[in-house]
Amino acid sequence: MKLEDLKIVISGGAQGMGRHFALRLAESGAQVAIGDVNEAGLADTVDAAKAARGKVHARRLNVTDEFDLISFVGWAHGAMGGLNGLVNNAGILRDGLLVKKDKETGKIMRLSMDHWDAVIGVNLTGATFLAREVVAKMVETNTRPGVIVNISSIARHGNRGQSNYSAAKAALAANTVTWSKEFAPFGIRVGAVAPGMIETPMTQGMNQKARDALVAAIPVGRIGVPEDIWVAVKFVLECDYFNGRTIDVDGGLSM
Repeated sequence: MKLEDLKIVISGGAQGMGRHFALRLAESGAQVAIGDVNEAGLADTVDAAKAARGKVHARRLNVTDEFDLISFVGWAHGAMGGLNGLVNNAGILRDGLLVKKDKETGKIMRLSMDHWDAVIGVNLTGATFLAREVVAKMVETNTRPGVIVNISSIARHGNRGQSNYSAAKAALAANTVTWSKEFAPFGIRVGAVAPGMIETPMTQGMNQKARDALVAAIPVGRIGVPEDIWVAVKFVLECDYFNGRTIDVDGGLSM
């Protein structure tokens, strides 16, 4: 698809990679509807896109609330005058070992159910039901072609201290294949991009020791930036023969 023809939803569009994707798409002439719980960030992204060829529309979105998802997609369709794409980008981290023994006290600590549920809720359940609503709207309005880009992660291969995040991102990559088959009759492609270590507000909140060790292990010798991931997202959006696959963009990092 041509970028200027897109009327596309981006979850987690208030900051980090989502904000970058939104601005790049607007620069290319696309209509973009961004959703996030960070309302100040949404307003800032809209303001940053004012001079763009396209337009960024924004509304608060909690991807863990099914009714909010349904309402948001209806709003986005009306605001953009149609809907033919989605970037499933919203994500959070709640890292921790599943079981840990304190070296000094011997106390056994466990990953909390709350931290498990929070990550699965945003990164997997929210992404799944946002895709459901976007596709349902495209089918209802007989809109085709359409395209979905899932933002997975190289952590889907497994990473110490990220049982919740790895599980969610692995499932999202698997569902990229599943959905590519399910949505094909509707003319909708589904691809995924799996970032490695990328400079965003989310990764800036990581434990500094763990962050430094990850950066040191990247063969290209630097942390990634959102533009690196945008190049891959742009490819998935534009290449009509790409479907059901995940692109790793990680600088050669192996976890």
